[in-house]
Amino acid sequence: MKRRRPALLTGGLALTLTACGTTALGGAQLAHTAANLATTTAAAAHGVDRITWNLPYEPQTLDPIRSFNYAENTALANMCESLMRLTPDLKIRPGLAEKAENPTPTRWVYTLRRDVRFWDGNPMTADDVAASLNRHLDPALGTWWSDYFQTVASIKATGRYRVTVDLKQPDVLFNQAMATAAGAVVEKSFLDKADRNLGSPTGGLMCTGPFEFASWKPGDSLRLTRNDHYWNSELKAKSRTLLFRFIADETTAVNALRSGEVDGQYFYLPPAGLSQLRDSRAGSVTLGRSLTFWALLGAARSGPYADPRVRQALSAALDRPGIARVIFQGAAAPERALANSDYWGYAAGTFRAAHGALPEASPDLTRARRLLRAAGKPSRPLTIGIQGSSAVHEQTASIIKAAGEDIGIPVKIKVIPVEQYGNLYSDAKAREGIDAFLSTWYGNMPDPLDVYRVFTKGGRSNFDDYASVDGAVKQAQAAYDPRQRAALVSKLQATVSRDDPWTPITSLPVILYMNKRITGAVASFSYLYYPWAVGIGAR
Repeated sequence: MKRRRPALLTGGLALTLTACGTTALGGAQLAHTAANLATTTAAAAHGVDRITWNLPYEPQTLDPIRSFNYAENTALANMCESLMRLTPDLKIRPGLAEKAENPTPTRWVYTLRRDVRFWDGNPMTADDVAASLNRHLDPALGTWWSDYFQTVASIKATGRYRVTVDLKQPDVLFNQAMATAAGAVVEKSFLDKADRNLGSPTGGLMCTGPFEFASWKPGDSLRLTRNDHYWNSELKAKSRTLLFRFIADETTAVNALRSGEVDGQYFYLPPAGLSQLRDSRAGSVTLGRSLTFWALLGAARSGPYADPRVRQALSAALDRPGIARVIFQGAAAPERALANSDYWGYAAGTFRAAHGALPEASPDLTRARRLLRAAGKPSRPLTIGIQGSSAVHEQTASIIKAAGEDIGIPVKIKVIPVEQYGNLYSDAKAREGIDAFLSTWYGNMPDPLDVYRVFTKGGRSNFDDYASVDGAVKQAQAAYDPRQRAALVSKLQATVSRDDPWTPITSLPVILYMNKRITGAVASFSYLYYPWAVGIGAR
């Protein structure tokens, strides 16, 4: 009997994943290719009194040590600056530190700018920086950036404008992490006063950025105002007020954007109404460079999915080009590796060759069935966790289920409410009974090693305790020479791709919508760490 190929089922309508060109979105063509991804948008003619921007959900906190997600960092990036800066073209440049030196493999010395002041007018000194970074070393505070501080031995102010970080072992990722919220600086006296209330609606913040924390009405909005005394003349905000709304419902958010109630939003997954936004006369969609990918993250330490051959078989059966074209409406690219080309911040030729040597992203059912025969029929169905109220999650899960059953792997889908889905990343109990779950994951810097670093033994995000590259990751972390590191990372990438602890599906661009009233937002993944709103104003 001839088996039916996987099809996307939604609302009773079957959209078969067949080979064709780009997807038509209401008469418009939208395709994600490396060549058409932006970093910036047209410059604004002048500022406006207020910009209203939507966040995909209300932040849990604005405390930098726990701001490790989309909404939190989207807001924080305009307020709290870091020692280094991730630029729109995904380069790491000096930030609050004018210079970062690495005199020995286990020491980083940061020379700070002398003209930086906090919003209250007090100068920023090494004491503020050391206090901010040392919070990541306090287990009682529970930083979400702990992976980047595992190699840190001490952080000290070694002069009024100098901070010295000593490491337990060489770690090329530490300095790069200082361009993220892991390197964000808050005034020491404010830290001492706010304590655990820091970053809350009542506790607020005291940072150095181009926008100041003004007010936060829980359940309603977060308001930032322009810092007219900002130290960096090149990044002074054009507009006076940045008001964040928290419209989580996808349909409501799209309607608010189309009506002009909200001026803009970044999407980390394409909304069901992407075609409406793309064709809207009220605004436009820009696809930007990104370090984000859509993947199935393994969480099973036992059972059928703990067998790499079962994972490989399911991966080989997936029609990634079809998923990118149909489910993502052309706003994604099928991917054969977790780290896409935007991660290749050095030795791009080495990474390009290594990437090209990996198995194709297209389905290979012959290989999938051969792998499954070697593994044997699974003793029970695989349980895949997905987020409720998400069309992309539901539709991708339908494809995974159909692909699995097409080759003999039974798949069960477990829908988890959106309010609880984040627990999968931080609570092992929440992952009990789940073999894998879908995720929009992102690395934080233009280095593929940052993606594969999660597979260190005991790492907080190594959900299935995959440890086959533990030694290789540590070896690569110690390789400061770019060519040497690229060779090492390429080898461990090949191992991870072979074993499939996490299955890559597509790479995702930044999806930026702005209405016709405004322009100037950064169209790049750096919006999570770069003051992306400073250039926004009227057309």
